[in-house]
Amino acid sequence: MSFVVVAPEVLAAAASDLAGIGSTLAQANAAALAPTTAVLAAGADEVSAAIASLFGAHGQAYQAVSAQMSAFHAQFMQALTGAGGAYAAAEAVNVSAAQSVEQDLLAAINARFERIFGRPLIGDGANGGPGQDGGPGGLLYGNGGNGGTSTTVGMAGGNGGAAGLIGNGGFGGGGGPGAAGGNGGAGGWLFGNGGAGGAGGAGGVGGPAGLWGHGGAGGAGGAGVAGAGGFEGTIGAGGAGGVGGAGGVGGAGGAGGWLYGDAGAGGDGGVGGAGGTGGLGNRGGAGGAGGAGGVGGAGGAAGLWGGGGAGGVGGTGGGAGLGAQSVTFSSSLSGLSGGDGGAGGAGGAGGAGGTGGWLYGGGGAAGSGGDGGTGGQGGAGGAGVFSLFGSGGGPGGNGGVGGVGGVGGAGGRAGLFGVGGLGGAGGDAGDSGEGGFGGPGLAGGLFGNPGNGGVGGIGGDAAAGGAGGAGGNGGAGGNGGWLFGNGGAGGSGGDGGAAGRGGAGNLGSAGGINAPAGNPGSGSVGIGGAGGAGGTAGLFGDGGAGGAGGAGAAGGFGGISAATPSAGSEGAMGGAGGVGGNARLLGTGGAGGVGGGGGAGGDGGRGGVATPGGQGGDAGDGGAGGAGGNGGGASGAGGWLLGTGGAGGAGGNGGNGGKAGFSPGPTNFGLNGAGGGGGVGGNGATGPWLFGDGGPTPGSTGAGAAGGHGGDAQLIGNGGHGGAGGTGVPNGSGGAGGLSGLLFGEPGANG
Repeated sequence: MSFVVVAPEVLAAAASDLAGIGSTLAQANAAALAPTTAVLAAGADEVSAAIASLFGAHGQAYQAVSAQMSAFHAQFMQALTGAGGAYAAAEAVNVSAAQSVEQDLLAAINARFERIFGRPLIGDGANGGPGQDGGPGGLLYGNGGNGGTSTTVGMAGGNGGAAGLIGNGGFGGGGGPGAAGGNGGAGGWLFGNGGAGGAGGAGGVGGPAGLWGHGGAGGAGGAGVAGAGGFEGTIGAGGAGGVGGAGGVGGAGGAGGWLYGDAGAGGDGGVGGAGGTGGLGNRGGAGGAGGAGGVGGAGGAAGLWGGGGAGGVGGTGGGAGLGAQSVTFSSSLSGLSGGDGGAGGAGGAGGAGGTGGWLYGGGGAAGSGGDGGTGGQGGAGGAGVFSLFGSGGGPGGNGGVGGVGGVGGAGGRAGLFGVGGLGGAGGDAGDSGEGGFGGPGLAGGLFGNPGNGGVGGIGGDAAAGGAGGAGGNGGAGGNGGWLFGNGGAGGSGGDGGAAGRGGAGNLGSAGGINAPAGNPGSGSVGIGGAGGAGGTAGLFGDGGAGGAGGAGAAGGFGGISAATPSAGSEGAMGGAGGVGGNARLLGTGGAGGVGGGGGAGGDGGRGGVATPGGQGGDAGDGGAGGAGGNGGGASGAGGWLLGTGGAGGAGGNGGNGGKAGFSPGPTNFGLNGAGGGGGVGGNGATGPWLFGDGGPTPGSTGAGAAGGHGGDAQLIGNGGHGGAGGTGVPNGSGGAGGLSGLLFGEPGANG
């Protein structure tokens, strides 16, 4: 049986070419018509006339034949064009019939497979409705359907559908408010990537890959719900603000392919909800605490060959609610206290890095810890009420404590060959809230002999500022490959949170002689987080370096008052550096981490102006600087057979001492804070067992900080003494003493 293969477009092109040829021939025939059909005789004789007549007859015969050929040419072109159209129409019919047969055949096959196995042979899975799971892909080929995103409170998102032999898993759907996201669908058994998990209250887990492919990323955790504000009180205290909800946990990353493929990254933890504001009342309501940040999801583990997934970042802690102001409704002689500020939420821990491939692959980097939330500000104290003897203002509310920074995740372990993952950095601590202002005292009424004023009211004491949160510790570096590979570096410690400023005490109102006034508050600070330890190397390789310690926070300011103000608080100590990782058989030990610097001491509070009949307050002393953090403890040891021990880490520098406060009255000035001592350097490591050098000399000790300068007196008064220098290498210099007053006073001594 013979088969003819015809291309309709080729026939159409041939017909066009023939039309051009026919047009050219017609023009040539028209040009030859006159010269060939009317030939003139060469002479007047009969012979010449006969010859001319003969040639003219031949020309006329040629024109007749040419006309017939032109008609045949036109018929041929028409037939050729029609044949091309017929072939095109026949092909369209055949293609439609073939497609219909293919679709009908595939539908029949898929129907049988769905009845037996519950899924088709070839084709993509259907996407799920709101909160519903995505359909699975075909057993042979097809992607899984995406899970539906939920819109209902508390309803989880739909899971992504799984692929078959070849295909990608479907994405997980997002969860409704407060509900978990759906998990990502698994990738194809032979080839395909896993689907990403959906976001939600808790993030969905990323889908695993099959034989060859990458794991899906874990879904991000949802943000915590903010706390409600407290109710207002009329006679009683105002209601406390609600606690913010915790952020959702990030989903774990999906596993990489069994043979080849990188694992999925873990999802980030959700942000903690903000605390509610306290309600107004006779006593102000306390602010609500911020919610904790969600923990970052762990990175997925790789298969035979591939990198481990990175850990998710921990969520930031929620900010705390503000303490409410006291509103005086009672007949008490003194105003009542303002509400305390809420505590900031703790930052979420970073997710651990995933393990590298069994044969080859680096460990995943760990996620950083979340930052701590800021502490709430304390509410202002209530004003005193009028009475015969005067009445005092209420104390301000305490500032809220800053949230603790989240711990960095541990780096992932490498496989047989590979580098360990980096440890995550610790989160920074949240700053603490400021103390509330003390309430003003009202003027005293008449008492005793006419004309004598009553005793003025006592200004309310300002509350202490909240303590700053401690910085999160850095995560440990991942270990190197079992056979060959370097250990991962440890993560840096988070910085300590700043202390809240002490609230100002209000002046006592005008009244009797020597009316006392309020006392100020002070704040304390957060310590820097310790650096993470370096990872241990494999059989061949270098140990990871230890992480640097976090810096200590600066001390808080003393409050302002007409009475003696408080001193500024001391700076916090810096975090210790991380220990260097050890080598195994051959390799160099990791260096110890550098210690964090100490925080500067807080400035002393300012003395107040004297009230009528009273005396101005003395200025407060500056806080001492914080000590520098110690260098990384023993650094990493060299390999058992050959290598060099690691160097010890340098100690951190001490913080500078705070300045003395200023007083406008004819009183003494405060003393300045001493400088902080430098941190001790870490020790060098021991040399290897067979051959090699021990670690270099221990790390250098941090420099001692300079002491603060003494405050200068103005008109009458003594200058403040200079602060002592901090101990270290070298020691810090002492601060210069302050100048005496222009009219009267003694200069301060040098530190």
